[in-house]
Amino acid sequence: MLLTAAAFVRLDTPAGIAHGQWSGARFADFMTQFALGGWYLIPSALLLVAANLIDWRSLSRRSLMLVYNWTCLSFLVLSSVGLSGLLVNVLKYAIGRARPLYFQDFGVLALHPFAFDARFAGFPSGHATTMGAVFGVLLLLFPRRWTVALVVTACIASTRVFVGAHYPSDTVAGFGLGCAFALACGLVFARLGFIFRPAAAGLPVRKASFRLIAPER
Repeated sequence: MLLTAAAFVRLDTPAGIAHGQWSGARFADFMTQFALGGWYLIPSALLLVAANLIDWRSLSRRSLMLVYNWTCLSFLVLSSVGLSGLLVNVLKYAIGRARPLYFQDFGVLALHPFAFDARFAGFPSGHATTMGAVFGVLLLLFPRRWTVALVVTACIASTRVFVGAHYPSDTVAGFGLGCAFALACGLVFARLGFIFRPAAAGLPVRKASFRLIAPER
């Protein structure tokens, strides 16, 4: 919330003024496609369908654990990305903030709640929410590589500013929302015993039995 407020105060107005003048906008337009939820939801859904078609009783113990782990991962991604995506769409239309494209007409803070118009669906950013959820999942699974995951996902989320679809504060808020939702899903999974085990303090800890590749004999 503090980062969102700071971005609004310091960055949103300059971003609105610079709309349409960013260098490298074509590259940003290409990279922003990777923030679409379909890249993560569709493979996860297909994995669940495939797992449902498998006769689990015929699998060996090693194969059974692999299928089980991939199924749990698919549920985690669907929960984190899918549910946060539904929430952000409700929020952005309920808040109704104008996008930077209309900065000259409406200014940096024009709110039209429940207008149900794409022009007034800027806050928070849905693409950034997806990347925040992806970062949260990666943080849970690979906590030692969190810096790499943060740089990659934050850079992709920031492309929403460079293509002129969102203000910086929209992107920061969306990223934080997605990450928080993924971490909440991780806590629920830990309580249920899926993928993670509860930790005395801090984030859930990935179970030693969670492997996506069969170990060598």
